[in-house]
Amino acid sequence: MHSFPKVLFDEAHSESWTIRRDVAEAVNPGHPDDNSYARAAALLRHLGHTVTAHTDGPLDPGTLKSQDVLVIAHPSGERWERTTGTGSPVFTPAELDAITDYVAGGGGLVVLAEEEQDKYGNNLADLLSRFGLGITHTTVRDPGNAHRDVATWVLADPATGDGLLAGVGRACFYRSGVLTPAEGATVLFATSPAAAPARAPLAVAVEYGKGRVVAFADSDLFGDDSIDDYDHRRLWGNVVTWAARVPGDERGATARDAAKAEGFTRLKDLVEELRPLQIKDGSVPAQKERAGELVAAIADQVGTLAPHFPHDAAYLAAVQADLRAWTAGGLGVPDFLDSLERFHPDTQRVDGLEHLVVFPMYTQNGNLDRNLEAVWIRTIWPDWLARLEAGGYDNPMFVPIAFEDFTSGYDTHSAVLFPETVAVRQAPARFTWGGIFADREAARFRAVASAAAATLKLDLPPDAARLLASQRLAQDTFVMWDLIHDRTHSHGDLPFDPFMIKQRMPYWLYSLEELRCDLTAFGEAVRLEREGVPHARYVQHAVLFDRLFRFPITGDRVRNYDGLGGQLLFAYLHRNDIVRWTDNRLAIDWDRVADGVADLRGEVEKLYRDSIDRSKLAHWLAAYDLVGAYVEPNPASTWAKGVQALPEEQKAKVDAVLSDEFPLSMFYEALRRKLADVVESTKGIRA
Repeated sequence: MHSFPKVLFDEAHSESWTIRRDVAEAVNPGHPDDNSYARAAALLRHLGHTVTAHTDGPLDPGTLKSQDVLVIAHPSGERWERTTGTGSPVFTPAELDAITDYVAGGGGLVVLAEEEQDKYGNNLADLLSRFGLGITHTTVRDPGNAHRDVATWVLADPATGDGLLAGVGRACFYRSGVLTPAEGATVLFATSPAAAPARAPLAVAVEYGKGRVVAFADSDLFGDDSIDDYDHRRLWGNVVTWAARVPGDERGATARDAAKAEGFTRLKDLVEELRPLQIKDGSVPAQKERAGELVAAIADQVGTLAPHFPHDAAYLAAVQADLRAWTAGGLGVPDFLDSLERFHPDTQRVDGLEHLVVFPMYTQNGNLDRNLEAVWIRTIWPDWLARLEAGGYDNPMFVPIAFEDFTSGYDTHSAVLFPETVAVRQAPARFTWGGIFADREAARFRAVASAAAATLKLDLPPDAARLLASQRLAQDTFVMWDLIHDRTHSHGDLPFDPFMIKQRMPYWLYSLEELRCDLTAFGEAVRLEREGVPHARYVQHAVLFDRLFRFPITGDRVRNYDGLGGQLLFAYLHRNDIVRWTDNRLAIDWDRVADGVADLRGEVEKLYRDSIDRSKLAHWLAAYDLVGAYVEPNPASTWAKGVQALPEEQKAKVDAVLSDEFPLSMFYEALRRKLADVVESTKGIRA
């Protein structure tokens, strides 16, 4: 399975463009840029796409099957163009059928035609007619909208505000023909009213079956000497990403071992029968005989499963010992310190490695009782992530994981596995790992963000739409986001314990700490995107959408620190006209988001730096003022009245914080009502 599209550039039908620079130099030694799409291919690779050339043989189902996008760039007879010289510019009937079936089945097609289309001797018109599109044999002239005053170099603005053209303001069509759109097609660019012909489509996008087609009436836009003109780079990346087949939602796990799966089901049934016999602290006050039988059976079943997890042999042996010691001690408050100290997934970060985890524990944002849980997990540690962690984002405690199966403590909103939650007689000397279920985070994100985008009528850029459509891509994106976020807690100016939620402090401090880490992850992703890390641009979308859409409307309003962080980000971007709510539609100025996030990050980091020289109370008040400058405090707030209204004693100051010190705006109240069922449906969600 792959997260990023596979793009096949056809060069077997005498195309006048090639992605192979050496071929372009051989075809046109004097000016290879006139025949080279090498830079266009490099841009796609920078975005994570795999780009290859089809240089020989027909385009048949076998050739197309594994591809997500097919690009056909101006086939031509030798009389009119310098070409690759391979094959006929005419696609056979069998090839036309294969391409049509490929698109209908979910593939993408990008076709680049030309001016005076009929003379080139190809049959692109026949191909595009399969999708309801037509090509007119003409050359557009528009002296009033001309690049460098050349009347046939036509400047065009987007004809639609569709997300497909996010970040695209203008394009130049060099000696272009025009197109006839299909019913339901989207015209991306058209000629001006003063052009000849006037108001005629220059680029069109259409859905066909499960697939998508984009056609241009000019092929020069993305050549090596044109791709940096105007917004051509963004346009090229957008249309190829939009057209690309979206991978299915398979988790990508290896096939399950039947004996292992059957053994875990047996273990799960035993644990589920025991759980109702436990009380909040994990002890069993009644029905001890039956509970003892269950615990003994659980220990035996762990032993039966242990050979499937040989890398955890010492840990699973200790689990059996702790289970038996619990029974021998009368099933009082459980103590699994010995087994906890032998479980070290942080030293076994191998992609796909599975663990059997059995502990009495509460689940964060889930079950608050220390019930026995059994969880079958899989480590997510792809090579690209290992390289990222080793190359400057060191985080040895971070363990990204996915569910294989779980008991009912995880049939909740919980998406973490932390050693701090385990029942032990005393805390270990130090905690060395923390597990985050990236598959669940990704699935929840996709469900809520997709519903929010639909409800708010938000036009999504193609990469954002792809993120919401692909579980695998979203999962990998969350792994990268979590890696950077998690390590940020211990980096930068830290005037207080970043985990101060365990202390008695106002909850907006933790809101700012969590938001600081996310804003940092966003900023690092901007930098990594420039460096060619393809997941980085998706991290930016994930941070933005999760913070704006899911966090504020998830959970109750009792000191909801994550929700407040999302409220602050939305309010800041809205105040600066980067996010707009008009005519019941949400619009985002995508080109300004990164700068807006960086500016807010700057304000938070300045708060941190300045607070090093402040008293605790002064810092609390400064943090309150920062949040309150953008998110309206509760009208009944004591804190909003200033220091003179606060009690003298510190505990009383904290007690004066309202449960909902910064209530939801009318925008969020309405959104929460509309998406309540979607949020609830993500409880216990499986990828």
